[in-house]
Amino acid sequence: MILGQTMWKSGLPRPPGKEGGPGWWSRRSLIRRCLRYAGMTVLLAGALLVGGFLWFADSVTSLQPPEGIKADAIVVLTGGYQRIDQALGLLRDGAGKRLLISGAHPSASPAQIRRSTQGSADLFRCCVDVGYSAIDTIGNANEITRWIRDHDYRSVLVVTNNYHMPRSLLELRVLDHETKFIPYPVINADLKRKAWFTEPDVLRIMLAEYAKMAAATLRSYFGISQGTGLRTQEEIREESTKPPPHR
Repeated sequence: MILGQTMWKSGLPRPPGKEGGPGWWSRRSLIRRCLRYAGMTVLLAGALLVGGFLWFADSVTSLQPPEGIKADAIVVLTGGYQRIDQALGLLRDGAGKRLLISGAHPSASPAQIRRSTQGSADLFRCCVDVGYSAIDTIGNANEITRWIRDHDYRSVLVVTNNYHMPRSLLELRVLDHETKFIPYPVINADLKRKAWFTEPDVLRIMLAEYAKMAAATLRSYFGISQGTGLRTQEEIREESTKPPPHR
């Protein structure tokens, strides 16, 4: 101990890592401070992600179709014939004047869609438009907002699955701040009354959709562009001869 004190007093540095010395792993070292800050950042990010997922799950499970609602028009984002059935039912009941089926595969003609949904031929002829340009949800938003501008609508019912509704509304409202978008969720199962988090398929869908929603929110906040999500006319012509992909 006397020798160590003598060396320190004489100006010689203490060995790294010794108590009170300027070692890399000492309490006040830069490395330890960085590790503490990194750990706190990871914990905070994890808490935000978990909290965000719980909020998202509560929002989705709480969505219910509004009763007696009316709007200028109706749009449905493809992804299953149940969505189109619901939208056609709303159109038939006078909830909107016209319907856009957005994101149909180019090989699916209006007549084929009508037969698949057992819709009225007269209703399709007078009041149904089919959009073939959209590839994804961003494309749906672009296709829908163009259709809204062309028809000068002010309020629109949006029909899609409940888990898909938050992201659909986000993408639509990013592009169109004036139109009133009214959610009309398609509910395959009452998630509010069942332990959906114990079902692997449902949990996987919810987690995947939450990740997409979080990415879309960040992209919107920072103004990051991600293309239009639309097919060109040439791509529509080419794909019209191919069978639609299985969903």
